[in-house]
Amino acid sequence: MITHVRGPLEQQQPNGAAYEQMLERVRYEGAYPTREKAEEVVRLVLSGLGRQLTGDERVDLAACLPAEAARVLTAQIPDSQPLTGRAFVKDLAARSGASPATTRWDTGSVFAAVTAHAGPDLITRILSQFPTGWALLFGRAELTHAA
Repeated sequence: MITHVRGPLEQQQPNGAAYEQMLERVRYEGAYPTREKAEEVVRLVLSGLGRQLTGDERVDLAACLPAEAARVLTAQIPDSQPLTGRAFVKDLAARSGASPATTRWDTGSVFAAVTAHAGPDLITRILSQFPTGWALLFGRAELTHAA
């Protein structure tokens, strides 16, 4: 059964306006000087996330995001083996030519906006898919599983 999922920031405005709002949030969170820089960061991080996220969580997250952001996420073919959070940042840094510290900042800025659209429950489901290190990227404490 396919259901339509809406996150906490259900878009009542046209989708272009929702994407602009997302970019402004990333610009604010990351203290980027221009909208263009914020968009560059959003595209880099969502492309990377799209290479990692699979299944219902991928579909549900795409449904929560503005259409332009969802297209960036879903245009990627997921890798067969998910990366740790640290390896994810390292991979993005290599792709962008930025330092790992800058890339970590960029990732946190984008994931703050993603969380606002997706809500905590979907983010928890997403994090349960990934190896260690991802919770910190979403501004959460890393949970350990009891053996």
